[in-house]
Amino acid sequence: MIGGGLTFPLVSRRRLIGLAFGSMHGARRGSGSDIAGSRPYVPGDDPHRIDWAASARLSAARASDEFVVREYLADEAPRVVVCVDRRPAMSMCPPGLPFLHKAEAAGVALALIEASVAESRGLVGRLEHERPGLVAWSPPTSGRRNIVLAEHALPERSTPADAITGMFEFLTIHRRQVPSASFVFVLSDFIEPTPLETWEWALDRGWDVVPVIVQDPVWEQRFPDVDRIVVPLVGANGRMRLVRLSAGESERLRERHEERLAELVGGLRSLGVEPVVIGREDGEHVFEAFLSWSSERQAAWGHAA
Repeated sequence: MIGGGLTFPLVSRRRLIGLAFGSMHGARRGSGSDIAGSRPYVPGDDPHRIDWAASARLSAARASDEFVVREYLADEAPRVVVCVDRRPAMSMCPPGLPFLHKAEAAGVALALIEASVAESRGLVGRLEHERPGLVAWSPPTSGRRNIVLAEHALPERSTPADAITGMFEFLTIHRRQVPSASFVFVLSDFIEPTPLETWEWALDRGWDVVPVIVQDPVWEQRFPDVDRIVVPLVGANGRMRLVRLSAGESERLRERHEERLAELVGGLRSLGVEPVVIGREDGEHVFEAFLSWSSERQAAWGHAA
């Protein structure tokens, strides 16, 4: 589990325009720590914002007393929704078997995200999908409050091909609570494919979408060489069965799984979406995965600058 107050920086894809008094740099001018520019002093400006070096240069150039004040970008509060896939396939590892416990790994990721939002003085909500046609929803609120989920039915017109599409459609109905520039973290194994058009559709709404891919590194991201050995495999319905693989079948499954993950990550990156990949449920591994995501975004900001 996550402990020791571990959090990661919430680095947005672009400047935020949200609630003031957070800890992230926004696009609006206001009270913050990031300098946006400077302008001539006008009566009523805070004297502490006077740039004395720039004022001295301008005064010398014009041979008169001139004052320049710095303008800052307002620090904004991030607004975050965590979408959690609770389908049976996400809880299909029976106790005692050496597979990734996806539900536990997703729980560790969820706790880390919510702690990081609280550290940023932001708002966090949660959307969970467990049964077809139903979701559990709590709109974004202070990250320091307990989140209480209420069950909602998906609209009758909505017949999503997968759980992720259904959750995005639900969030569209609640656009006032999940406006443009909101972070939308999506926790799922993505074994059931989500069309790229769904991700494009979510990006068109201005959301900062972050897929969190929770897959077993041995059995789902790859596949071990277990030809002619009886092994326990679990289907999408959560039921375990003993299977003896024929010669060459392990290699074919490994190629298929590696190709599936590569297509998923490659497709997301082609849209400018940076996924987080989790393969273990221990807190340190999950923390390092999110920290790597933050570092990649921070590096992108540096290149953009």
